[in-house]
Amino acid sequence: MAFAILLALIGVPLVEIAVFIEVGGWIGLWPTLAVIVLTAVVGTWLIRAQGVGVLMRARRTIAEGGAPLREMFDGVCLIVAGALLLTPGFFTDAAGFLLLLPPFRDLAAGWAWRRWGGEARVRRGGAGVIEGEYRDDTPGEPR
Repeated sequence: MAFAILLALIGVPLVEIAVFIEVGGWIGLWPTLAVIVLTAVVGTWLIRAQGVGVLMRARRTIAEGGAPLREMFDGVCLIVAGALLLTPGFFTDAAGFLLLLPPFRDLAAGWAWRRWGGEARVRRGGAGVIEGEYRDDTPGEPR
């Protein structure tokens, strides 16, 4: 995991620099900078619009007595998308816009559920000790 993080911290800036140089060579410096600013503005607007929708779905799910697991996952995706879209670069913008697409988030949620779904571990020290493990092997995905 540490190697993957190190690779990302070195690799992503290198890819961004290479893409900046290529795009700048094709369309020029100022249009390249304008596109970067435009993607940040459009991305911010899209995140705000989708965030309101996710919040409304979460409230509805809670009102129906359910746990808003999917809505929480979507919210995390929107936060990550926002960080990526505000980071200058074409590669990070592409990744951020992918996270704004519900079908891509569906794929990511399915992967995350298969990877970590149905597992919970609670460990708490101190005066009142609560310790336990839980695993739900029910097939399917959360709501």
